Amino acid sequence: MSKCYIIAEAGVNHNGSLKLAKQLIDIASEAQADAVKFQTFKADLIISKTAPKAEYQITNTGDNESQLEMVKKLELDTNAHYELINYCQSKNIQFLSTPFDVDSLELLTKTFDLPLIKIPSGEITNAPFLLKIAQTQKPVILSTGMSLLGEIETALGVLAFGYLNIQEKPSISNFQSVYLSEEGQAKLQQNVTLLHCVTEYPTPFNQVNLKAMDTLKSAFNLPVGYSDHTLGISIPIAAVARGATVIEKHFTIDRTLPGPDHQASLEPSELKEMIKSIREVESALGDSLKKPASVELKNRKVARKSLVANQDIQQGEILTEDNLTSKRPGYGISPLFYWEYLGKIANKHYGQDERIKP
Repeated sequence: MSKCYIIAEAGVNHNGSLKLAKQLIDIASEAQADAVKFQTFKADLIISKTAPKAEYQITNTGDNESQLEMVKKLELDTNAHYELINYCQSKNIQFLSTPFDVDSLELLTKTFDLPLIKIPSGEITNAPFLLKIAQTQKPVILSTGMSLLGEIETALGVLAFGYLNIQEKPSISNFQSVYLSEEGQAKLQQNVTLLHCVTEYPTPFNQVNLKAMDTLKSAFNLPVGYSDHTLGISIPIAAVARGATVIEKHFTIDRTLPGPDHQASLEPSELKEMIKSIREVESALGDSLKKPASVELKNRKVARKSLVANQDIQQGEILTEDNLTSKRPGYGISPLFYWEYLGKIANKHYGQDERIKP
């Protein structure tokens, strides 16, 4: 089994502070995450002045400012990206960021040449943006929160259309045609990982529906992972046990900090424990063959049983259910042959508990 790719989601938990952003990189690096991910956006390009806050955002930040005002304070400019990318390199951890607008996409792909793009759940119906993303020819990780299977299929059609640089006019019917083509499927196989996700912060455990990962895998035949918004670490660990190839989890330096996402995020010790536990689960999954593990071979003869005399047996006496039994250790004749020995003549004298000889 290949190693699960673990993304420590810093998101906007830097609160607009470069110092705090670097502390988050330190935490993710120390926890041995594969990547630390931020969010790249220009608030004015993605949020209208009248857009309301989500319920969880009101709960965590109050309602005395608009969503636009709240998010604008969390932007990272180009210089901040330079500094954070260089800092990630010094800490030997991959820098990733989620773009929310075309300008931000170009910054990440053209200026910084990031190796892959994470597409958030909220953009899965934003076909013009998905098309721009695929035209960069970068691999993508696509979150599927709030989505029906048909919406995911359409989004994949848009991505396939973009990866193939189809020159026809973009349309739902053309997206579907490309999705169904061998060439389109091949491009998706090469470039796309799907993440099951529930877009609620925090997500109640009874709403997680981890079995939907199996449905995504069966429906689209693509690698599947899980973007987690539950409290604690048990669900992402369970997701890895179910075959997740990517895990994404929000983290913060302190859950009591002001901001929209801190309260549904892991603190440093929890992030470290989650990653440690995931690596243990990966190690435990094995290769699916049912065979004795090398470490247990030495215990087989100790734990198994052999045919032994249940009482003194004289030479020439018939072996019966009364004088023949099985006891540990398993160095002698296996109890599998018990019935074959019933009725045989003892070829020697056996003391009680003495192993029967062939």
